[in-house]
Amino acid sequence: MTDSEFREIMASIRDQWVSMAGMGVMFTTSILIGVFIQPFYNFEAMRAFGEEGTTEAGNIVFELGMIFLFTVAVIWLARKGLEMLIKGIVFFALGYSLLLAVLPIFSILAWLLSIDVGTNGSFAVCLSITVAMMYTLHKFPEWYVVNTVGVLVGSGVIVMLGIAFVPVLIILFMILAAVYDHWAVNGSKHMLELADTMINLKLPVLLVAPKNTSYTFLKQEADVMGSADSAVEMPNQGPEAPKRRPKVRDALFMGLGDVIFPGMLVISSITFLPDAGPVVFDFWGEPTQPVHLGPMLVGFGTLLGGLLGYAALMTQVARGRPQAGLPLLNGGSILGYLVSGTIALGIDQLWQDITFL
Repeated sequence: MTDSEFREIMASIRDQWVSMAGMGVMFTTSILIGVFIQPFYNFEAMRAFGEEGTTEAGNIVFELGMIFLFTVAVIWLARKGLEMLIKGIVFFALGYSLLLAVLPIFSILAWLLSIDVGTNGSFAVCLSITVAMMYTLHKFPEWYVVNTVGVLVGSGVIVMLGIAFVPVLIILFMILAAVYDHWAVNGSKHMLELADTMINLKLPVLLVAPKNTSYTFLKQEADVMGSADSAVEMPNQGPEAPKRRPKVRDALFMGLGDVIFPGMLVISSITFLPDAGPVVFDFWGEPTQPVHLGPMLVGFGTLLGGLLGYAALMTQVARGRPQAGLPLLNGGSILGYLVSGTIALGIDQLWQDITFL
């Protein structure tokens, strides 16, 4: 990197540091909510493929295949002008994930306020809250509404996938997804088309970090990804100064997948690693499983690694071009998992025996 390129990137980071920090806060918050509600769902009946499926690699291949098929289907429907069908499908999936996050949060509030509405009553209230939030999103998809729903949806998905697979399989999933993300953004570029479709439909499968308070997502154009390579002139500051600088968008955008994949490894760590050290988290009480110090340290080490990957990603985003987030985010999270796991538990405790089927 030349001195002029470095100055260009640093100037862009200074110009966007508020939105970059805001995105980092949402990234962290979604994962931490997932950590908090993990005991609420950490039961065999809630694992997507059962207890035996937690070590079967074939399930990871199935999940990755479903992601690819969903992406292709959404792009095909968008090209056919069937945006409302896309919105209906995505709203149903997001509503279910949102309900998963709302249920434990409502349980906490009901307990704090000494309200007993019973199991059926609690579900009815949570379903009503979920429907109300999704309706608000449909009628008024401003950036703070999209982000609120997105953070909660992300935490729900993080937990359900994190408790479904042991860390070794999650890491395999992350590596395969990072390769796919790199190809989809930099090779075929169909992921950019998918992102523009979701922005156009104002769907909370992404997070929005405005550069300033005057920004409104309601007027956001749908070709933000396609126009990301545009540039603006810079004043001449000497022979070594760059003549053009990447155009700074009014907001940063991050797909929920960029939060979900690092978060899955955090949840999987505190779920499946050996119970070493004292209990450090037992808020939910019986019959939930407490979290011990060793797995929790690995989980937070994984989160820290993800944040370091996020910081590296922002130096690339500052160049003004769309970036595949998963290679850096997943890479940082996996490195954080290995380093913190080796220190807290020993590297021999980080491997789980797996099968393909």
